[in-house]
Amino acid sequence: MKHLEGKVALVTGATRGIGKGIAISLGEAGAIVYITGRSLDKSISPANNGISGSLEETRAAIEEVGGVCIPVPVDHSNDEQVRSLFDRIQDEQHGQLDLLVNNVFSGVQALSDAQGKPFWDFEPSLWDSCNNVGLRSHYVTSVFAARMMSKRNSGLICTISSWGGLSYIFGAAYGVGKSGCDRLAADMAVELKPYNIASLSLWPGIVGTEHISRLTSQMNENNATNQRNSLLVERYNWETPLLTGRVVAALAADSSVMLRTGRVQIVAELAQHYKLVDQNGDRPVSLRSLRFLMPFALPVLRKYTWLIPDLKVPWLLLLLTTLKSPQI
Repeated sequence: MKHLEGKVALVTGATRGIGKGIAISLGEAGAIVYITGRSLDKSISPANNGISGSLEETRAAIEEVGGVCIPVPVDHSNDEQVRSLFDRIQDEQHGQLDLLVNNVFSGVQALSDAQGKPFWDFEPSLWDSCNNVGLRSHYVTSVFAARMMSKRNSGLICTISSWGGLSYIFGAAYGVGKSGCDRLAADMAVELKPYNIASLSLWPGIVGTEHISRLTSQMNENNATNQRNSLLVERYNWETPLLTGRVVAALAADSSVMLRTGRVQIVAELAQHYKLVDQNGDRPVSLRSLRFLMPFALPVLRKYTWLIPDLKVPWLLLLLTTLKSPQI
């Protein structure tokens, strides 16, 4: 269904992974989708650990599902390139921008290299690798997007974050960055609300992106499985990037989305609310569902998940639990 026909969207960091999945779903829903990334044509670079991905490949995938895509090479560490991107959208779309998805992130390889080691074993530049093209880039793109959206008194800004904003996952630099993403979305929502612009933070579950799949294979080969990363290696309750895309498309079409502004939203819970399924027809459970948490604490239960009720742990209780004992 083309329920986003006539809408203009921008997805940052869409050459692969979650960004690519979101862009494809938005194109399938009928939106004009601008996408950014550093590689226009197909390329495999050491910085991406041998994983291919390009703007042209994403455009081809969007056009395959009947969508319209405009790829724009952008280095999100360069503010002037970002400014030029929004100038282009302003000119080509006559000032219309309905949706911004803050997804770009350059820290995957740095985090992979740092996996299993304490933060002090690495140079302080690990922080920049995680949070420059990440948290800071999300702020910069939101500034330019809000300037356009506020003139039309409408819009939606989705900032892709993760469970790492609440509980330890990939280290201190990563966790602070994701916590910052959640707070950025919440505080922007306060200032954007009078202009009818929604801002929310979106938590996908464990998404089987190209990089995550490679990381889990390395963990398995190196026998690096422990309590914190066993869910990755076993691919328990995994999602595909397409599910996040379908959820974003549903949010963009939801006339009551302002009711969600300023809050963290979990992809699996929104999929349940909007009656969406993943690429394989399944629907994963929420990261705060007993059906997810109990098998994590007691691995033997993973064979009997259907016996565990899909009940959500209240946010306050979840916060107190993770502060006492990190979960993942």
